[in-house]
Amino acid sequence: MGGAPYTFLQKTLLTTFSIIPTLQARELAAITPKHHTVTVLNERYAKISYETKYDVVLITFVTSTAPRAYMIADTFRKKGIPVVLSGFHASGLPDEAKQHADSVLIGRNESAWLTVLRDIEQKRLQPFYHAPPYNPSVILPASQVRLPGFMMIGALEATRGCPYQCEFCPETNIEGGAVYFKRPIPEVIAEIKRIPQKTLMFYDTSLTIDPDYTKELFKKMKGLKKKFFCNGNVDVLAQDKELIRLSKEAGCLAWLVGFESFCQTTLNQIGKTTNTVREYAQAVKNIHSQKMVVIGDFIFGFDTDTPEVFDKTPSLIRYLEIDVADFSILTPFPGTPLFKKLDTQGRILTKDWKFYNMGHAVFQPTHMTPKELEEGVQRVSREYYSTLMTIKRVVRSLRWGVPSFFVALTRNLIAMRRGR
Repeated sequence: MGGAPYTFLQKTLLTTFSIIPTLQARELAAITPKHHTVTVLNERYAKISYETKYDVVLITFVTSTAPRAYMIADTFRKKGIPVVLSGFHASGLPDEAKQHADSVLIGRNESAWLTVLRDIEQKRLQPFYHAPPYNPSVILPASQVRLPGFMMIGALEATRGCPYQCEFCPETNIEGGAVYFKRPIPEVIAEIKRIPQKTLMFYDTSLTIDPDYTKELFKKMKGLKKKFFCNGNVDVLAQDKELIRLSKEAGCLAWLVGFESFCQTTLNQIGKTTNTVREYAQAVKNIHSQKMVVIGDFIFGFDTDTPEVFDKTPSLIRYLEIDVADFSILTPFPGTPLFKKLDTQGRILTKDWKFYNMGHAVFQPTHMTPKELEEGVQRVSREYYSTLMTIKRVVRSLRWGVPSFFVALTRNLIAMRRGR
């Protein structure tokens, strides 16, 4: 049973109408032995039937949807149906999750799911299933399980994991999250061919961690007549023009880049070792030189941020001519070093998880009040997505060609509407 996505300030409508919010539920369904009957539900598109006599219910969720996930889990358990919880939040707080479940699947842990099924059949379900030690022979599953609803964009993973472990990242700080896996390229190509949508989103944390692998993947994608979006890091995007050229030839429309901050001290403190501020301009220039869109992520609320950051950041974004920007509030997700640090310092203001959606200040910032942080981000978003500024960006993107223009147009219009 699939969970809901992160509720990013600018991304909610985008994920609602175009991209499946999580691959994990589909990947687990895809490897489930065929003698089991699997129903995959997403509450955005289908109502949950509490009267169905399931043998087991698996709920994958993130922090902001934890209250809803726990309510669903408690309802099924009262009916005598065993519940397994998984996802970033359950992995970050397994003891909390266990209060609402018969078992907790920790980490991105497909192999344990097969063990869970076997243990249920043998009536020996364990309370926790931890991610196994690193095994380079592990093959990541494909995700060709269709969910109900209209999906404009397909999704897949070629790689998984990230060795950089930024202190705020819930994905790479879960058990096993820093381990970097690469699927065999022929398997990835075969999955891409099976995806019915013409446009895809790579859910990989970054396709610049192993440039040689990615270059080979892009070479094999040429001729597939697919368009796609992917994530990348500044260091490689600023230095490896061949990779960027190959991405364009493979069908890339846009690179999503986690710039996070224009303060080098901030980047050093949070462990964003891939980012050097002086390379930002070159990374953007390289992507634009191949007529692709730059979508930048920016976070506010770091300990080095003062109120001036709300003026400085938009100014530098405009200077770099970034095509689309997503603005969010620093959020200490459970299981991350950031959460542990702020909790130890007594700076966590609430543990009502529904507010952990990157749109609320749930901790005490260093140089401003929580209200100033929230209002500052809202002001940045409102000004950046003003009608005049949005028209200028969209018109400017015409130089990248029709496909990229429509990417910039769509993302800007959605963000502009969401910001109002």
